Amino acid sequence: MFIPALTWKRLVASTKKRGSKKSNGALNNNYQKDVAHLNHENVKKSVSCANLSTYEGQTLPPLQGTDGKIPSVKSITSSTNYPSDGSPKRVIVQASTSELLKCLGEFLCRRCYRLKHLSPTDPILWLRSVDRSLLLQGWQDQAFVTPANVVFVYLLCRDIIDGDLVATEHDLQATLLTCLYLSYSYMGNEISYPLKPFLVESGKEAFWDRCLRIINTMSAKMLRINADPHFFTQVFADLKNEGSHEDLSHTLDR
Repeated sequence: MFIPALTWKRLVASTKKRGSKKSNGALNNNYQKDVAHLNHENVKKSVSCANLSTYEGQTLPPLQGTDGKIPSVKSITSSTNYPSDGSPKRVIVQASTSELLKCLGEFLCRRCYRLKHLSPTDPILWLRSVDRSLLLQGWQDQAFVTPANVVFVYLLCRDIIDGDLVATEHDLQATLLTCLYLSYSYMGNEISYPLKPFLVESGKEAFWDRCLRIINTMSAKMLRINADPHFFTQVFADLKNEGSHEDLSHTLDR
């Protein structure tokens, strides 16, 4: 029996196709089995990781918030555990942005005792004005003045602003906005920010001199406040307590 060459080539080609389909099917079956096995192993690992809620019998304290969620822009809650007589004690501090700004304004009024006509609302207006200006100009998508950032500004102001050296409100505004600029640079979401909203002087030399002085003085604490939850909570509580001094003074006046 003689088979033409062309017919023989077609027969061989069809045989190869059927063989390749069978081999591909076997490979696909093996691949699906491997995938199913890996998925099963991943599910087991995920369940085991989810059950790791404690480490050496101690619960890890959250950086911000008591429920594990990211705090909202309007308010923030900070908690930490301090050992006392072998038993942990949880310290919770909660405040809104407006409350912390008021506490910051009252702190600055007490610190800058030479400024007789300074109102606690004046520093708040300076901070809000810069924040609003950057929003309107499109330099940021959301407000920067939030509870956590107000705590950061307070950290800088507490160690930098010297009441004996602040003679005018202009001096206070210049130093406060310099602290705010460094807070934006360190805590802000953008890569850079314009300098103009933070300037209240004609020249830039004094501004940059203050920036360098603040960085040299506060660099370690600026890093620590984001790395150490206990330190953040302590600064948070200190700022919150600044408002209680004002209430106490009103009570004594009565």
